[in-house]
Amino acid sequence: MTKWSTIACDQYTSELEYWVSVENEVGNEPSTYHLMLPEIFLEEEDVDERIDRINKTMDKYINEGIFEEKGPCVIVVERSFPNAPTRTGMMLALDLEDYDFHKDSTSLIRATEGTVEERIPPRMKIRENASIEMPHIMVLIDDPEKTVIEPLKEYAVNNLVPIYDFELMKDGGHIKGYEITDNEIIEKMKASILRLAHKEVFKSKYNTEDDAAPMLFAVGDGNHSLASAKCHWYNIKKGLSEEEKANHPARFALCEIVNIHDQGIVFEPIHRVLFNVDTGYLFDELQGYFMEDATIVNLPDDFDESKVEKQEGVHTILFVTENEKGIIYIDEKVHTLATGALQPFLDKFLEYNKDVKIDYIHGLDSLKQLGTRKGNIGFIFPNLDKRDFFTSIVKNGPMPRKTFSLGEANEKRYYLECRKIK
Repeated sequence: MTKWSTIACDQYTSELEYWVSVENEVGNEPSTYHLMLPEIFLEEEDVDERIDRINKTMDKYINEGIFEEKGPCVIVVERSFPNAPTRTGMMLALDLEDYDFHKDSTSLIRATEGTVEERIPPRMKIRENASIEMPHIMVLIDDPEKTVIEPLKEYAVNNLVPIYDFELMKDGGHIKGYEITDNEIIEKMKASILRLAHKEVFKSKYNTEDDAAPMLFAVGDGNHSLASAKCHWYNIKKGLSEEEKANHPARFALCEIVNIHDQGIVFEPIHRVLFNVDTGYLFDELQGYFMEDATIVNLPDDFDESKVEKQEGVHTILFVTENEKGIIYIDEKVHTLATGALQPFLDKFLEYNKDVKIDYIHGLDSLKQLGTRKGNIGFIFPNLDKRDFFTSIVKNGPMPRKTFSLGEANEKRYYLECRKIK
């Protein structure tokens, strides 16, 4: 199973060597690597051939009986890591009719960060002729009393044998899965999760207006993949009868549901790297853009970035280049989030400097490796406080795109379970 399960396609997007090593490790063995397109290859000339090969491999795996099919059930997932707390989730298929990724959404399932609609068509192209889906989507619930997932885990650990139990490749940790088919247990879970969406509970928890539409699920990881599934479903349902729409497999999307209060949910900032940039010119432009609202301070080469302390009233954004490191202080009145303060400047800078490219990096080690290369600069963002997360989404809508990540790169969800969508 170690060769079967691989990291999500949107990871290591500037590290070709990672994906080459995965391909070498997997070889010709059955693997989710052969069923997905790493985003690092999206701009390649042979992308259509790659997608066609993926679709054919999906059909081949189905026809050869590679998959072990399961009936209606809930899978409890336990993921442990070498240097992080264990994370527990459950696999559910969510109804895409209850999901709206737009900024002003009042749906039961909402995006947590801005959706770049230009990123949807390439993902739809992959899904268009796919016979199965492989989820790397993680969806959060706000359950401080731990009434939904935690009782399922207790039942599973005490009564069931795992249906999978193995080490994940590339320092991904260990994963176990328990299949729950007991209808009484599942119904209790459903009652608990529906209580979280009850209007009075919602109003009391978030201090909302009487007519505010409840939000139950917040898409923590894989929002663009879920948005692509939604758009794909809308295309399909145009040609269906009402009866067909009700139960078509493409109407639903398999996701891992995780309690935001789980010890294994750690919000990591998503960092930025600019490539092919003159840093002196960049800093001049930054200072001119923010004026007195920003200050740039250089640090000694041997300075420990972990020692930087938060200052009242300003965002603290570290930067690294080939020859220097420092801090950019931006007044919090510019935006309540550090990413919200800096990203508009970066967007404008990129608009007028077409040779400069940007990438969004999960993990501090990867950021430093890329940011310190010649011609690059890396921006290191501070952590988010997860206690205020749902309240921010409910009251302010999605956060700026690429604001946070659920864990470091190697802690992201690995492809493992699959579901037919045809």
